[in-house]
Formats: sequence, C-alpha cells, structure tokens
Amino acid sequence: MARERVEQIEKEVTEAANLLEEIRKQFSSVVVGQEEFRMGLMTALLSNGHVLIEGVPGLAKTLAASTLSKCLNADFSRIQFTPDILPADITGTMIYQPMKGTFVERMGPIFAQMILADEINRAPAKVQSALLEAMEERQVTFGGTTHKLPKPFFVMATQNPIEQEGTYPLPEAQIDRFMMKLIITYPTPDEEIEILNRMGGTDRPSASPVLTPERLLELQNLSNRILVENDILDYVVRIVDATRHPKLHRLRDLEDLITVGASPRGSLSILAAARSRALLTGQAFVTPDLVKEVAPDVLRHRIMRSFEAEAEEVTVEEMLSSILDKVPVTRR
Repeated sequence: MARERVEQIEKEVTEAANLLEEIRKQFSSVVVGQEEFRMGLMTALLSNGHVLIEGVPGLAKTLAASTLSKCLNADFSRIQFTPDILPADITGTMIYQPMKGTFVERMGPIFAQMILADEINRAPAKVQSALLEAMEERQVTFGGTTHKLPKPFFVMATQNPIEQEGTYPLPEAQIDRFMMKLIITYPTPDEEIEILNRMGGTDRPSASPVLTPERLLELQNLSNRILVENDILDYVVRIVDATRHPKLHRLRDLEDLITVGASPRGSLSILAAARSRALLTGQAFVTPDLVKEVAPDVLRHRIMRSFEAEAEEVTVEEMLSSILDKVPVTRR
C-alpha cells in the first residue's frame, strides 16, 4: 500500500473527525445521554445505511432525528404510520386538476433527505413494503414515472416494543434491509434531571448547522476509503459465519438456539459500520475493537431465535456476546 495514499487518508480523516466531533457536541447539547444511540445514528448515516430504532415512547427519538437533520442542514420529514395509511401517502401520487384537465404530480413526504418513519409496525405490509423499497432502490415510481430520491437519503424507522395490538410486525427479510437496529433505553436519574433542566422551561436548546448535505456525501465517500486489512475481513466473516454455524466455531451451546443466522449483507454492513466508526473516532484503519463495537447493532435483527431459545429465555444480545467473546480475532 503506497505510503502517500495512507498519509492522504490520515490527513482527510483527521480533518473530518474534527468536523464530526462538532456535530457530536451539537447533538449532545440537545439530546441528553444516549451516547451509544447517537453514535449508532451517526455511524449508519456515514455508512449510507438506514436504522431501525426500538424503544418505548417519550425517549426523544423524534428530537434526536430532527436535531441530527439540523446539524446537517438537511431536509427533514416525519411520517406517522397508522393502520389506514396508504403507499401513496408516503411516496406521492397524481392529482387531477379539473380546471386544467390534467394530472399533476404531488410528491410525498418520502422526498426529504432525512426521514423519521414513526411506528412503522403500525402500517400494513403493503405500506411497509413501499417504504423499504424506496430505502433499497433510492427511488419511487408513481404515475408511470420513476423519481429519484434526494441525496443523502437516510431513514430512521421506529417501532414500539411494548404495544403489539394493532401492529404488523416487519418480516425478517424486510428487517434485514436496515443496516442497524438501535435500542434506546431509559435515561439514568442524573440524565433525567438534566432533561428537566434543559426541556422544562421555555428556553430550550437547539442545534446549529455544522455541515451541508454535500459535505456529508464527501464524508460518506471518505468512509468507504477507510483502510481495512485482510485479517479484519476474515474476522468479520468468521463472526457472521458463527451466527450460521455455531458448532464450527466452538459454540455448541448456541447450535440449537439459532434457526437463521446473518446473510452476507450482515458482513457488508459490519464492514461499512466499522469504517464509519473509525472515521468518527479519527482512525484511518479499522481495528478488531471497532468491529466488536458495531457488530451487535448490525446483527441483533438478523438472527432468528429458535423455540428452544425463547423457552429458555436466551436473548439475541446474550448470543452475540458469546460469539464476540469466543470468536478469536485471528485464526488459531
């Protein structure tokens, strides 16, 4: 590897890390705590992926999404999913104008750079499919015309883990299209006091723009150029393969607990997320620790537990912890 190339990437990473640190400061000035959640959002954003967010209502998911869009000076759209919503309510449709006798295009809320799809599991499968297709293809079609979605395009979809009545669970094949699944938890007592101090009055904090959407596209490109050694690629593949064939990786206790493991899309997502996390932390190389750091967020929604695992109350988090503990960084 040419030394000049390495030095150039290191220089660009250092400059980018300073900029990203300013975004993190702006972010934390509004959203209290939730450091792992905020890092997960920024990691997926730099990776040009999408995130599925799970957490009970009232944990600042909407605030986090809108704050991030302000930091990026990006267009923001919030879509509230309900049982009676239609695909056209998201993508757009053709509206007839009787005065002109013609149809005109009405773009839906999906035509924004940052989307918060709130309570996606409350919408019927046809609507979920329309959103997920837009996420995958980065375009929508209506009225016989295909429309490209704006760049950057980042979807944050939320689902409520405690209310199951009136919901339509996302099929595993569709969940797999989300690069990461982030779990947002309750704040600590100290953090909640800080929330009351910040949000309990009339003078609420607000984030300021740090960079432009165009600059974000450049950072996404830089993330793709973060250096990765072959040993790291091998480590990523062995982690993912351990979710499919635990026995081959000396994880016999997991053999009957996993029915479906992660696909190659999981491997690609771990690699992309590790590169973005390296960029966020000012590193020009992906390290094993970065792989371990992002793997749970990337894999937790890609593993299907068996009935035995459910009966024994073995969680996916526990399985992933065991895999990351026992799969060696280098082949033995």
